[in-house]
Amino acid sequence: MCRSADDPRMQVSLLKSKIHRATITDGNLKYEGSLTIAADLMEKCGLIPYERILCSNMANGNRFETYAIPGDPGSGQIVLNGAAAFQGKRGDVLTIMSFAHVPKHRIVKERGI
Repeated sequence: MCRSADDPRMQVSLLKSKIHRATITDGNLKYEGSLTIAADLMEKCGLIPYERILCSNMANGNRFETYAIPGDPGSGQIVLNGAAAFQGKRGDVLTIMSFAHVPKHRIVKERGI
């Protein structure tokens, strides 16, 4: 079934949170997975613990999905864990993004799009 763009059930994925130019501080291959982010940075940009994130590594062009876990507040931690640790190295710069699914009618109404 093809839905019309006017269908009130239509949802659009929009950028919700973004940390731009986060520098990787460490990697931990023995952890099961995820990206550790200092808790204060997560709070500041609206990331929720265990939220799905998309990361873009500016040093090597890799893009990968994982989930965010809070690190020590004030530490500046950005730690690649598990399989994600193969996507970059200490000193690489990441863009970390999360998205939200929003009903299209709400976007049109609130933003005039």
